[in-house]
Amino acid sequence: QKEDVVVTLLPAGHCPGSVMYVLSILSMFHPLAFNEEFDPSVAVCRFLFEGENGTVLYTGDFRLAKGEVARMELLHSGTRVKDIQSVYLDTTFCDPKFYHIPSREECLNGILELVRSWTSLSRNHVVWLNCKAAYGYEYLFINLSEELGIKVHMNKLDMFRNMPDILCHVTTDPHTQIHACRHPRDDDCFRGNRLPCGMTCFNGTPLHIISIKPSTMWFGERKK
Repeated sequence: QKEDVVVTLLPAGHCPGSVMYVLSILSMFHPLAFNEEFDPSVAVCRFLFEGENGTVLYTGDFRLAKGEVARMELLHSGTRVKDIQSVYLDTTFCDPKFYHIPSREECLNGILELVRSWTSLSRNHVVWLNCKAAYGYEYLFINLSEELGIKVHMNKLDMFRNMPDILCHVTTDPHTQIHACRHPRDDDCFRGNRLPCGMTCFNGTPLHIISIKPSTMWFGERKK
């Protein structure tokens, strides 16, 4: 039986390029209708499937701030949200232990206040952002650079070659006060150095370094 399906891609906010899908099914929907190569468990995407027999939203591992859905035109029909019969919710934080996660703006403001107060003490006061993943921190890097006028040091910029908006906010020059450089994957020689790039001083003066670990998981691991 031939099936007509309309698939809509929506921004998932997980990392650059991640999407959600909306699927419109014009005949009976069943998960087995997916191509065998499709594995929702590993997809960083969001699907909206629409059709005569209903609309299905598959979220993927999304990261959306409160109010962002209201601005998604493709998720609306006229002035109201489209009728969705089924939702496949895929999120790491659907767990009671994550009883409170502050908004992205609250986290940014807290980090901004700390970084501003520390870097203003002297040129030798440096911040290391201990980021565990290659992507997903672009919002933080851009806002720190824009607000403080300090570029963020990275080991390399290859991963951002298709994201020109961030290139003016990051640098491979280690002589900056904000670092997001990472430890070599198979090299422990820098483990004792708080700056993985090897920087230890400016003009012979030792650095004063604090580290910040951007982490959502912390809010589930902490004690209430």
